[in-house]
Amino acid sequence: MGATAQGEGEIACYVYGIVPEDVNISPYAVGVGDPPGQVRLIRHGEIGALVSDVVVDRPLGRAEDLVGHEALLDGAAAEVPVLPLRFGAVLTSPEAVVGELLEPHHDEFAAALKEIEGHVQYVIRATYGERSVLHEILADNAEARRLRDQIRGRPEDATRGERIRIGELITQAIAAKREADTQTVVDCFATCTVAAVIRDATHERDAANVAFMVRSDQKSDFEMVLGELRREWADRIDVRVLGPMAVYDFVASA
Repeated sequence: MGATAQGEGEIACYVYGIVPEDVNISPYAVGVGDPPGQVRLIRHGEIGALVSDVVVDRPLGRAEDLVGHEALLDGAAAEVPVLPLRFGAVLTSPEAVVGELLEPHHDEFAAALKEIEGHVQYVIRATYGERSVLHEILADNAEARRLRDQIRGRPEDATRGERIRIGELITQAIAAKREADTQTVVDCFATCTVAAVIRDATHERDAANVAFMVRSDQKSDFEMVLGELRREWADRIDVRVLGPMAVYDFVASA
């Protein structure tokens, strides 16, 4: 390791991901750090690592760093196959990038890059409308309706047990709906995607959180199905799409 140009401390190599060795890096490509570090390519054989310099004594973890990490990878994935590494991957020097990462895993990385070439990832995030999902649950669940009527107009302290029970019924009902609606999403996109990964719910009103691997020639079909699903669910579920992005959910991050 060596000192930065400003003499601010020791520097190391932050590694974003693995790409084919023949890609061209824009002189304007930047990644993590304050200011963001300029991205370059360290080559070995048929592969290369996207890296930038980071100051060792400045811990990474700002929201801006995560955004920079993902933006660099997603921008690259729109042009070339990319094997993304986990946020925060740092090696001591360019020599270490070759000796500890590229050389020992060369054949594995090269094969994986060929496998994902021409593919990107999209994520479907679907969220229940609060009023619509509660209306569905009350319409379907007689016990929940009865308890709602019992607590109406009564003090919270006097109806604590009933309120807890209603909360349990709502949680159970949403979990069952989420399972069914997630399967609907997977089935809808099955004909225009290569693979799917069901992600864990991150919010109590999540209806589906599914990552899809999509070939470049499938994008228009994917967008058509997305439009159909949004129209079908317009009155009960908000459907968002994230992507195109690097295939985070379909490779084993180093």
